[in-house]
Amino acid sequence: MMTELARNHDLTAVMLADDDFDIAACQRAMQSYCRDVVLIRNPYGRAGASKRVLQIRSLVSSRSFDRLRVMVPAFQQALDRVLRSQRFDLVNLEFPYLGQYALRQAPVGEKSPRLIVDSHEIAYDLARQFAASGTSLGRRIYAGLNWRKLKRDELGTYGSADGVYLCSKEDEQRLLRLLPNARTVVIPNAADVDYYQPRATDPRPDGRTVIYFGLLSTVPNIDAVNHFIGDIWPRIVSSHPDARCKIVGGKPPRQLLALAGPQIEFTGFVPDLRPHLAAAAAVVVPLRLGGGTRLKIVEAMAMGKAIVSTSLGAEGIDAVPRRDILIEDEPPAFADAVVQLLASPDRAAEIGRSARRVAVERYSWSGAAETLEAFYHRVLEMDP
Repeated sequence: MMTELARNHDLTAVMLADDDFDIAACQRAMQSYCRDVVLIRNPYGRAGASKRVLQIRSLVSSRSFDRLRVMVPAFQQALDRVLRSQRFDLVNLEFPYLGQYALRQAPVGEKSPRLIVDSHEIAYDLARQFAASGTSLGRRIYAGLNWRKLKRDELGTYGSADGVYLCSKEDEQRLLRLLPNARTVVIPNAADVDYYQPRATDPRPDGRTVIYFGLLSTVPNIDAVNHFIGDIWPRIVSSHPDARCKIVGGKPPRQLLALAGPQIEFTGFVPDLRPHLAAAAAVVVPLRLGGGTRLKIVEAMAMGKAIVSTSLGAEGIDAVPRRDILIEDEPPAFADAVVQLLASPDRAAEIGRSARRVAVERYSWSGAAETLEAFYHRVLEMDP
């Protein structure tokens, strides 16, 4: 999105960087589309024991874990320096729990920038889902305490913003029920449809591999893999004994890796997803938790793949069931849909071609950027 916006606008990025990221490498890459890049190391951006300590602290705090994790004085100092040195028309805030920071600043005598918030998902609603369906009692109790704090943080940021853009109509409706006067627009997640597309050099579908991909350290993806392998996969194998399941994604926890076997492969992170998608007979998205829209859906569609998804997994995607995508929520029906694709490569190819057309027409980053630019102008033209 930033690359597309940079074609017509000057962008400055001020961001926190977790320990997983090489700041110098990120800075070099981002300078190709940003005029200035300021990256601040997040001392709380660590996994393991440090994260657990912060989570425990959040239990006795009035602030959500998500807000505590980004309370970094050096970040505010960087924002002060950047915002006071030159005037910006807009501040585009990624993630509402960063709304604690002073963002409406400008040089002395200049007009303050408008504040736009990018809502990747309604995070407190996702945390509420975890509270109702967590894998352990401890996770459910923790999420039950945290989601109400997160709701207060999020709604406070949304309510004070000049505009909010969301990934799905469903999320927009959730927000407007609580903040009916919010100025909103829906901009679904998109794909680089020139990068993600069928290529003559890619392997052909093998007729037996079913693939799931995503960052495997997140609760929705962990739940989806557990659900698929435990509840759906045995039904597929009983009808298609030579089927293979490939799980692609970084940071799989031990509980997932323990599910690997002769027909179930965990690849870890892969630098190029396209050959893996191309070789698969079908893509599965058995999500039961989540919000926003799924990048995995639009990227698989752009690659011309037949997808079987739950209703939640496909939420916000403007695709026609049975033409562009197969949608099933119950394990027997989900498994049957996958088996049908394995048994009928022509049908899988037909659905994939239709999915590719939808991705190009509705889910390109260039189209998403045009919608966002129009929203920016709408906000800038409104009365102060």
